[in-house]
Amino acid sequence: MWPLVAALLLGSCCCGSAQLLFSEVRSVEYTPCNETVVIPCIVRNVETQSTEEMYVRWKLNKTYIFIYDGSKNNSTVEPSFASAKISVSGLLKGDASLKMSKHNAVVGNYTCEVTELSREGKTVIELKYRMDVNCCQGSDCSDEKEKGGCKLASWFSPNEKILIVIFPILAILLFWGKFGILTLKYKSTRTNKRIILLLIAGTVLTVIVIIGAILLIPGENPVKSASGLGLIVISIGILIPLQYNVFMTAFGMTSFTVPILITQVLGYVLALVGLCLCIMACEPVHGPLLISGLGIIALPELLGLVYMKFVASNQRTIQPPRNK
Repeated sequence: MWPLVAALLLGSCCCGSAQLLFSEVRSVEYTPCNETVVIPCIVRNVETQSTEEMYVRWKLNKTYIFIYDGSKNNSTVEPSFASAKISVSGLLKGDASLKMSKHNAVVGNYTCEVTELSREGKTVIELKYRMDVNCCQGSDCSDEKEKGGCKLASWFSPNEKILIVIFPILAILLFWGKFGILTLKYKSTRTNKRIILLLIAGTVLTVIVIIGAILLIPGENPVKSASGLGLIVISIGILIPLQYNVFMTAFGMTSFTVPILITQVLGYVLALVGLCLCIMACEPVHGPLLISGLGIIALPELLGLVYMKFVASNQRTIQPPRNK
């Protein structure tokens, strides 16, 4: 009796494991940016040297959608998954991954069943759909919910969102610092009128940026996030004419103020280009360009404040430039 049991155990060891072992993948996801969806199914202990000894079945939930019979070298595909296929040559390496067009992909639990002669095994992988914010503009995701779900993702990481909000707010605070210098130094009627206009424009800009930040930061609704980003980037350009008017009110254009304004214009152009690229691109890879532009816009505000403070500290009373 014992010699027989020992022989059977030895035989099973020589023939390898009776169970096929799979690389563990619990879920995969795809986005509108994907043209092809790949659901991985990797067998780690394939031993056969011929695909004729392989048999693969894929099913979605309880319905078989793809079957490959190696003995007949024939594939059977469910009509609603017409693009589904596997790499037959990859089977000998243990790769039974299912590939299909994103138009045929359906969110759900996919089961990969592989048979190699007398050995078999299966693994379950969940396919998820992730909708990027730039692919979901103008949509309430109702069409995607029909596919089984809609998981929203943002253009930017939380840290990038913080920088997108901080730079404009910093630039606005620096503007109010320059506005305070003008308020303290000028008393003429003409200057008071300009200060009132600067006050109104600065207040409007501040409110717009705050609203944009409120819409952008949560990132739950793609339309709101896109609207908030647009409000911040487009409205921040108001700082350029505001800075120009501050300089003209204080001491006119000088050899130092001209480069400041040119730098701010270049920063705004860079931010607009970054915004356009982020909107048009499928993957959010142009965030640093947008953030760099916003940072450059804030820098001239700082330089302008330092310059005004320097001029003010060297003069008891700053006289507004006279009209010729």
